[in-house]
Amino acid sequence: MTSFYTDDELKEIGFKSIGAGNLISRNVSIYGAGNISIGSYNRIDDFSILSGNISIGDHIHIAAGVFLFGGKSGIVLEDFVGISSRSAVYADSDDYSGLAMTNPTIPDEFRHVTGGKVTFRRHSLVGTGCTVLPAVTVGEGSSIGAMSLVSKSLGDWGMYVGIPCKRLKDRSRKVLELEAQFMERYHKKA
Repeated sequence: MTSFYTDDELKEIGFKSIGAGNLISRNVSIYGAGNISIGSYNRIDDFSILSGNISIGDHIHIAAGVFLFGGKSGIVLEDFVGISSRSAVYADSDDYSGLAMTNPTIPDEFRHVTGGKVTFRRHSLVGTGCTVLPAVTVGEGSSIGAMSLVSKSLGDWGMYVGIPCKRLKDRSRKVLELEAQFMERYHKKA
């Protein structure tokens, strides 16, 4: 037995949809697989958590210890996204004002959960130890430096860092040329 699920085992888990060629560790915790769609050629490493509504595209790497809490609002990872270890993404959040109770052991009538879909556009990257809060879009090609807090949407092709996250400078678009070469070489139509 390998440390990754086989394609047949992944089909048996009950995902909403699952592509081919995925390397998903047997040590990933999956909650609500029927709400999770996974494309092809992805790698999800040990001790990550996938929970709630999540849509994962193709050629995505989710490093060890990444927590994706999609809740009802959902998380979308478009193609070629990378999320480094110990990062957490929240699409929904309890109200911490004291006007409502918190945590999933409490019936919804006593809670006030808010949120919004979190989207990572193509070629976006998240450094280690980052936190991404609800209702955020990380723009195409943008990168987030280690230990950053993302509480607002980020534009395209920027390098962002800090608490709160701020644009540091532009990011090169050369990756688009490399993507075209990669697709030509490895994804030729039969």
